[in-house]
Amino acid sequence: MNENCTCPYEGNDEICAECHHHTALVESMRKQMPTAEELERTAELFKVFGDPTRMQILTALFAQEMCVCDISDLLGMTQSAISHQLRLLRNSRLVKNRREGKSIYYSLDDTHVATIIAQGLEHIRHGQDNNGTRKEL
Repeated sequence: MNENCTCPYEGNDEICAECHHHTALVESMRKQMPTAEELERTAELFKVFGDPTRMQILTALFAQEMCVCDISDLLGMTQSAISHQLRLLRNSRLVKNRREGKSIYYSLDDTHVATIIAQGLEHIRHGQDNNGTRKEL
């Protein structure tokens, strides 16, 4: 018996009703699991997405490249505050920048970032009604 087994069931609908072990499945999955370092880095990446202001910036850049001034105007925040968030996003390789004269333009770093944003929005929207209210499952 596995020490992680919490039998008997006792009405808990979050666990198996009886202990049964799928050893081949578990061993196969062990070989496929990311390394501890990969999981840590992925968790850190998702922490960056966990801030609403950074998500607003990323969503704006999802649509098109923008300069710091325009992002500041769009979000109603100071350029200094936007610059701070952009620095965090750049350090996480989520955005990149380019200089054009006296302006600095930001865009998403690559298509992976756009995919993460699109998938996240699709995920939260598929459970909403037409008014944006979460549907009960």
